[in-house]
Amino acid sequence: MSLFTIFKTNLDTVDVRDTGNAKVSPAEHYRTGMPKFLQQFAATLGLIVLSPVFLLTAMLVRLESPGAVFYSQVRVGENGRRFRIYKFRSMRTAQDPKYVDVSQIQSDREGACKKLFNDPRITRVGKVIRKYSIDELPQLLNVVIGDMVLIGPRPALPCETDQYSLKAHGRLKATPGLTGLWQVSGRADTSFEEQIALDLRYVEEQSVWEDIRILFATIPVVVFGRGAY
Repeated sequence: MSLFTIFKTNLDTVDVRDTGNAKVSPAEHYRTGMPKFLQQFAATLGLIVLSPVFLLTAMLVRLESPGAVFYSQVRVGENGRRFRIYKFRSMRTAQDPKYVDVSQIQSDREGACKKLFNDPRITRVGKVIRKYSIDELPQLLNVVIGDMVLIGPRPALPCETDQYSLKAHGRLKATPGLTGLWQVSGRADTSFEEQIALDLRYVEEQSVWEDIRILFATIPVVVFGRGAY
């Protein structure tokens, strides 16, 4: 899948403000953090500088298991707007003979966000790229397009936002990010309630300096693979 195809697919995504069972106010959230255009510029540079990493990762993903290199998924963004995020595929597809159905396996994490700490669908390459967040790098394109920013709450699945409490919907007031306060505070090692609390704190306290602090704090988290499964 080429970057042009990804870009076109994203433009074809329907823009809605209905998150399922609950509605989010359409009022725009005034961003007080790092300007969006600066984050888009940084993401553009990142796509160029990291292009060798993209190429190597794509080759390894394709060599290990059958299926597409990229994986896309509908997520819920600011004010309930739905869009597609892109990742390097880290799991086996249903057509793979080694694929394992996990629909009946209980989540290792309580709350709306299901998480398996030892997901049998993840490939060997997938374990590495997930640990060091390499699988998330294609979302730099989402930042360039404008669906996301570098720093903000992670975009949630529609099935997760359908189960949100009224308070939890407050995290949808900010543009979703590639990294955020939750990522540098434990990621999957935190509970669902702690994740929501951290995201709400970011929405209320975001600033340029806080965004810069989170950006630099992300580096050791990624290098050491903290809280990633």
